[in-house]
Amino acid sequence: TGIDAMVHAIEAYTSKQKKNPLSDTLARQALDLLSKNLIPACENGSRLDVRQAMLLGACLAGQAFSNAPVAAVHALAYPVGGIFHVPHGLSNSLVLPHVLRFNAPEAAPLYAELAEIAVPHASGSAEARTEALIAAMQQTARITGIQTTLQQVGIAESDLDRLGGDAMLQTRLLGNNPRNVTRADARAIYAAAL
Repeated sequence: TGIDAMVHAIEAYTSKQKKNPLSDTLARQALDLLSKNLIPACENGSRLDVRQAMLLGACLAGQAFSNAPVAAVHALAYPVGGIFHVPHGLSNSLVLPHVLRFNAPEAAPLYAELAEIAVPHASGSAEARTEALIAAMQQTARITGIQTTLQQVGIAESDLDRLGGDAMLQTRLLGNNPRNVTRADARAIYAAAL
């Protein structure tokens, strides 16, 4: 659920619909709190300071996406959860890096701004900082010990067409994405996550 909260912040910040200075401020503050405290919270759940920071970060991320709605990460995560009964946060985490990479041609400048928060040592072009953000999200998943591929949750290549079709039904989410997603794109994203 911690990574899901990070997705809320990231997608609110890059949403094509209703993105505004308030949602941006909430998303940036949320990502700052979440990226600094998720791993410490997983390593030592008795630390109330980091758990409080996670709670506040999740709340702020929720407020951010209540103003600027989520997009393709959630659109592709919903079928993974609905068909294969994968928990929502894990479903988001499994597709997150691949959706970010897909969106990079349109959203790299915004992802680079978020990288300054989540990966303060990242440098270089917007594309390089975007890759640093993607790598940080993947590393967070590995460190927390959750599954990192669709195969690890029982999804096979033969399932990808169905997932791609179901993702296309999430029109209320896909319309918020910085880059248009076709059924072929969705299938390719799932294939990358396999």
